Amino acid sequence: MASPLIDSLLFTSLRALSRRPCLKTLCRTPIAVRTGRSPFTRRTFQTTTSSPPKTRAPNFAFAFELNSIDGVLLRQSSPLPRAQRALSYLQKHNIPYILLTNGGGKHESERVAELSDKLGVNLSTDMFVQSHTPFKSLVEGDGEMEGLRDKCVLVMGGEGDRCRGVAERYGFRNIVTPADILTAAPSIWPFAADLLSHYASFARPLPLPICTNSSLSESSSPTLKIDAIFVYTDPRDWALDSSILLDTLLSSQGYIGTLSPRNNDPSLPNRGYQQDSQPKLYFSNPDLWWAAGYHLPRLGQGGFRESFEGVWKAATGGAKLEMEILGKPTQGTFEFAEERMVRQRRKNADRKGGLGRVYMIGDNPESDIRGANEYKSPFGSEWYSVLVRSGVFNGGDPAHTPRIVVDDVWDAVTWGLKREGWDVDTLST
Repeated sequence: MASPLIDSLLFTSLRALSRRPCLKTLCRTPIAVRTGRSPFTRRTFQTTTSSPPKTRAPNFAFAFELNSIDGVLLRQSSPLPRAQRALSYLQKHNIPYILLTNGGGKHESERVAELSDKLGVNLSTDMFVQSHTPFKSLVEGDGEMEGLRDKCVLVMGGEGDRCRGVAERYGFRNIVTPADILTAAPSIWPFAADLLSHYASFARPLPLPICTNSSLSESSSPTLKIDAIFVYTDPRDWALDSSILLDTLLSSQGYIGTLSPRNNDPSLPNRGYQQDSQPKLYFSNPDLWWAAGYHLPRLGQGGFRESFEGVWKAATGGAKLEMEILGKPTQGTFEFAEERMVRQRRKNADRKGGLGRVYMIGDNPESDIRGANEYKSPFGSEWYSVLVRSGVFNGGDPAHTPRIVVDDVWDAVTWGLKREGWDVDTLST
């Protein structure tokens, strides 16, 4: 079953750029990254050893893994040695690159301003893709799927009301959060009574009331209908969010407070669950763990998803949970990132054409290296995974084998440039 996010909206611009039918992709689980190589990959390399002129239009690019506690460009929010040198060189020579992270919870402009200051380079939002950046593509519709700009979307995760603010800046106009629902109907999760004052400090009134009849046909006035569900970053209140998420997915057509008559109908696909025009569910990050201040890893958004899947199976008797997952190492996120780099190249060089090769530089074999190894580019580019020792990985046999292992980001960049025929012995910024 093809992914509606990728097919209908996320890569509308990609299809226009590539002039070929959009590749059908699937990223419904954190392991749903395509295996094998693209049939369109190119295997020729430049062999010149002369230093390239500044007007040259490189047909290759670099992607850098970036997390809050990083090992590629930053460590504990401080730039690693030679990171600024690597990015400055790429900018000077109009070589496209992008910073790719599974983090989120802030608008891209905030993160870019912070990173520009820390790294000492002038970055733009076009160079930065975080976990929920692709959600912006769903604001506008196309011929295959209606846009969500004026639809009612449920946004989960993050601190206070911050993710609602991000969604509004993306262009969504009708947003509700679990805090809004709880403060409007406290009995929806009675164990949160002690937290009501906290939620009320940033909740907003609902656009419509919650249905008080489990049957939609018995409702005599308009009630709250959810058209899509987005988990932007790690939820803070798993119990509240799980309860509201379960109610919404079991509802009739997304009307919270109702129950679909199709649930548990053996004559229907998936025994009728999520077969009654319920809203689509989108997760932005598959990571089970993340590194925090504590000496052991903490559960991330992937942990919440796994927890909810367990609740869903228990509540439905084992029905499949239909959802879409973005973030490294999924196909969808890598496609979105490549589309951004192709646009960069065309803007910088004012010429058409895609990328021949992309060098994915990361310190995490499970997400960065795996994603690059398994990604199938609809542009026909070939991705090279480069593992650095400056972060999570510091030796041994990685779970996913990179093309090469190097010490740091500058070594990774110079290795890629050398493969492209650039004279690495005379490199300067």
